[in-house]
Amino acid sequence: MSGCLFCDIVAGKLPCDTVYEDEHILAFKDLYPKAPVHVLVIPKQHVDSLAHLQAEHADIVSHLTLKLAKIAKICGLQAGFKVQVNTGAKGGQEVFHLHYHIMGTPA
Repeated sequence: MSGCLFCDIVAGKLPCDTVYEDEHILAFKDLYPKAPVHVLVIPKQHVDSLAHLQAEHADIVSHLTLKLAKIAKICGLQAGFKVQVNTGAKGGQEVFHLHYHIMGTPA
């Protein structure tokens, strides 16, 4: 999507500190971390937010959700982690491309 910060990162137009990537998702370190480990996980396909998900997105969201624990482990969060999804401006969403925050402190 034109003008989307995260779409530009996926397209390689903007750099990121990649933690994990496959054909469907990208995980990278948050530029403004709120925890010792703070990673954003995004689908490569643009979806504005959780409120915009449709049945056609089920495979991508399922894939992303199933990878969260693996990504947390890569980041050293074996003892536990928090996943947060902000939805809409009043829900704290700042970039309108669906993204999950993985946050925690390594053991």
